[in-house]
Amino acid sequence: MRLKDKVTIITGGGTGIGAALSRTFLKEGARVVIGSRDPNHYKAFAEGLAKEGWPILGLELDITRKESVDRFVAQAVQQFGPITILVNNAGASGQNPIDKEGDERWMRILQTNLTGTYYVTKRVLKEMRDQSHGRIINLSSVLGRFGVSGYTAYCAAKHGIIGFTRALALEVVSRGITVNALCPGWVETEMARLGLREWADAAGLTEEEVRRQAVAAVPMKRFTEDSEVAELAVYLASDASQAMTGQALNICGGATMS
Repeated sequence: MRLKDKVTIITGGGTGIGAALSRTFLKEGARVVIGSRDPNHYKAFAEGLAKEGWPILGLELDITRKESVDRFVAQAVQQFGPITILVNNAGASGQNPIDKEGDERWMRILQTNLTGTYYVTKRVLKEMRDQSHGRIINLSSVLGRFGVSGYTAYCAAKHGIIGFTRALALEVVSRGITVNALCPGWVETEMARLGLREWADAAGLTEEEVRRQAVAAVPMKRFTEDSEVAELAVYLASDASQAMTGQALNICGGATMS
């Protein structure tokens, strides 16, 4: 119970890595609030766990809209009290080749991954007490470490998350709040499967063929499990990591060494 009674917000906490984060934080004793734009991504998930007796609350949240963020955080505090831990997990991916007409996907990816993280963090910091185990964990990516053709928006946003993490860590260190980032590689989630399908379509290959190529590029020759990402996040949220701040930790099977 490394996080006993720690009030934790996990954005996008009902699917993919977010769902693994939510379950793992609950098992460690946290009281968890999750949010998403899509009721299908938070409502049934949170209600199911709540019926089992877990202290979890699912609320509507559009991290790209300040008024939605304000309402979400106010409801979380009203239900569970001051926030101790924030995990900025919500994100959006997708290819956006530079020669493609229109800027909508660029705007959506930047607004969700980077500006949304800023909105939520700024609002939550108002509800974090000084010198009271404050933790902020931002989900970046290995694409925050290197570039991939066709993914300028996602790479820009995830590189930006690392810069945001490092600067914010210095800004709030005097309050006893730590800020760190995680950089996962391929994780077996729906977002990863979407990426594989996009890659396959662009390359004229099957999804199974590009999956084999993706696995071959990872020194450990496998995708990372969402539970492994969640366990590392718990470490960053626990007392054991109190000397760590401003760090971006790779969890990618060695992909960033290539």
